[in-house]
Amino acid sequence: MSCHTPTLGLVKLRASQINGCAYCVDMHTRDMKQAGESDERLWMVAAWREAAVFTAAERAALALTEEATRLADRAVVSDAVWQQAAEHYSEEQLALLLVAIGMINNWNRILVGAGVTPGT
Repeated sequence: MSCHTPTLGLVKLRASQINGCAYCVDMHTRDMKQAGESDERLWMVAAWREAAVFTAAERAALALTEEATRLADRAVVSDAVWQQAAEHYSEEQLALLLVAIGMINNWNRILVGAGVTPGT
């Protein structure tokens, strides 16, 4: 998994949606669209559990993203979500996913905290 895979785009978009970072939602949606992502998949990220357009690996990454982003809700990533991700990604890839999740969460907090909005 490279730094610019569709999966990492989904991770960045989903964390940004959860965190209410309009700037990042706008930026990552535009970047993904420019990279060839379909409108349907972009629209379905917020409801990924019910959407049939994501692979099992992407679903595992999105579940990991949600739990790692919402640490205030449970303080840890559940064993079930971790195991599901480990079935699809190597240790190196899991480390990359966690770093990407941590970094987008930090950027979301910086931009929301500074009041940055799309077009500014």
